[in-house]
Amino acid sequence: MTVTSEATTLWFGDLTSGSGTTSLDSSDAAEFPVTWAARSEGVAGQTNPEELLGAAHSACFSMAFSNELSSAGFPPESLQVTAAVTFQPGEGITGSHLLVSAKIPDISEEQFERIAESAKQNCPVSKALAGVPITLEASLA
Repeated sequence: MTVTSEATTLWFGDLTSGSGTTSLDSSDAAEFPVTWAARSEGVAGQTNPEELLGAAHSACFSMAFSNELSSAGFPPESLQVTAAVTFQPGEGITGSHLLVSAKIPDISEEQFERIAESAKQNCPVSKALAGVPITLEASLA
């Protein structure tokens, strides 16, 4: 079954002084203010496309990693995944860094690292981000 997910942004004004809101069409409660300043300088309380992309990347990697671990006989107790997506004005998105802390019984460090790397390469959002470097820092808790 194919699923299409949507988000909508309503923008007013020019790039630098304008502002908008991005909403996730799946939820009436998920609406985020967005501005150029939040994207290029970081403004508390406002999101940006890179933060939303980081949310997508961390969720996708978590699912892919959990699936690969379970398929290999190591179902995780828990995974904590942060995706830090970097934006450079004038250059664009320059990378995504996955930071992982995992509780997985009976797995060796070598198995853990091999499966984490595979999940990084095979997660659909990682594949969509093929044009930027993706780094991985994973540890067993």
